[in-house]
Amino acid sequence: MKIGVFGGTFDPPHIGHQILAAEALDQIKLDQILWVLTPAPPHKTLRKITPLAHRLRMVELAIEGNPKFILSRIEIDRPPPYFAVDTISLLKDQSLNDSFYYLMGLDSINDLHTWHRPADFVNFCDAIVVMLRQGERSEPDNFDKQISGLGAKLFTLITPITEISGTEIRSRVKNGEHFRYFVPEKIYQYIVENCLYFD
Repeated sequence: MKIGVFGGTFDPPHIGHQILAAEALDQIKLDQILWVLTPAPPHKTLRKITPLAHRLRMVELAIEGNPKFILSRIEIDRPPPYFAVDTISLLKDQSLNDSFYYLMGLDSINDLHTWHRPADFVNFCDAIVVMLRQGERSEPDNFDKQISGLGAKLFTLITPITEISGTEIRSRVKNGEHFRYFVPEKIYQYIVENCLYFD
């Protein structure tokens, strides 16, 4: 199978995440999207992250009803640190006959050379899908200068405009601003019932 790997803290998961995952299925012709929930990403050590149990439940609600969206526990069930290179290596070891397409935004691909063992990460991935907003462009030749072989593994995914972010949603909740339609209805209800992001 062709499997998309969609990692993040999902704090909270929102409709932008759902749109990006659905577009990857359609445009790249993937068989599944693994939603890889990260307990504590190495690059976000300075920010308070919502407890894992809440984020796990919200991801379950976000992918509910779509059999091609799968929750992966590949990072939840192992000790830190949670480096992408280790995640993709473990996934490949578990499914030797599958191809793994790692999904990331343009900002992440630009910073990829700063990741832990970036050359190994690129080598382990069967493909890297760069999710571009309209008007953004990727430059495969420039990426090859940073990490050899990266350009040849890139796929470009043009996504609808989704300027929604977890940061904005958390800010809106804290400030008492409208956020209901930024997230699926069940996640909205979960945030309210559990008083998430209010302080």
